[in-house]
Parts: sequence; structure tokens; C-alpha cells
Amino acid sequence: MSYTVQVEGENAMQALGAEIARALDGRGVVYLEGNLGMGKTTLSRGMIRGLGHQGAVKSPTFTLVEPYELPAATVYHFDLYRLADPEELEFLGVRDYFSDESLCLVEWPEKGRGVLPRPDLTITISVEGDGRRLLLNGQTEHGQASCHRLQQERSKA
Repeated sequence: MSYTVQVEGENAMQALGAEIARALDGRGVVYLEGNLGMGKTTLSRGMIRGLGHQGAVKSPTFTLVEPYELPAATVYHFDLYRLADPEELEFLGVRDYFSDESLCLVEWPEKGRGVLPRPDLTITISVEGDGRRLLLNGQTEHGQASCHRLQQERSKA
């Protein structure tokens, strides 16, 4: 299942992130795709804060991964932009991060091709007028159900 959402502004992007995190029940693998400056980190910030994080959410550009142990979920935020070779992920023990009980947000997933697990949800972000267009594509049963829940919740508003 696919679902398209239009948002304008950073606050709207963060609010949508919180909705997506709730629709996912705080678990799964989410690939965040789009060019530089599209709002992948802003969306991630909304997802992490939507699950209860109160502090800063920084981009893990240099650390590659930032963990968040939250009451509602364990979230791992990856930014693979600076990754030179997917095999570097093996040295990080990347497979240990991905479990049925965690939410893994992966920016620049194409840099980890061949090592990363299949996503539950792929979110592709592009420019649309003054805002952003997000195409959410459920890749697994969990991802498709999450898209459906999000679409139902947004249609009620």
C-alpha cells in the first residue's frame, strides 16, 4: 500500500513524523529517501519525539547511529550519508540494532545496500510547491498496515 502526504513547514513535518511513529507502533525499519535538505532528519525528529523523547535530536551524520531508549520504544536513527562502503556497517555490528522490538530510521539507505534488512516502510520525500511531498510505501505486512492506519487517522482529522 502507498500513501501520499503533503506538508508545509518544519512543524508540520515533525507532526507527521509523530503520526507515522504511532502508526508503526514504535517498531519496524523505515528507509528515508530524498535529496539533501528534503527534511529526512526533521521527519526523524518528529518520529523520535512522538515516541516520548524530550531532548535534542541531532543528525547522526558523523556517528552513523544515535540510539534513543524510550519508555514506548527503542529507536535507532541512522544517517549513512558519509558511509564509503556498505561493509563498514558490518564492523558497527549493524545487525544487532535491527529487531522486531525496535524502530530503525535509516537516512540514505542506498549507501547500505546489501547489508541492511528489507524496510517495512519506505518514505520518499520531494519538493512540492512551497512544501514537501512524502510518498509512504509499505513494503511488508507491518508497513502496509501502518500506512493504512495513518491514512485512516488523517482522514478523521
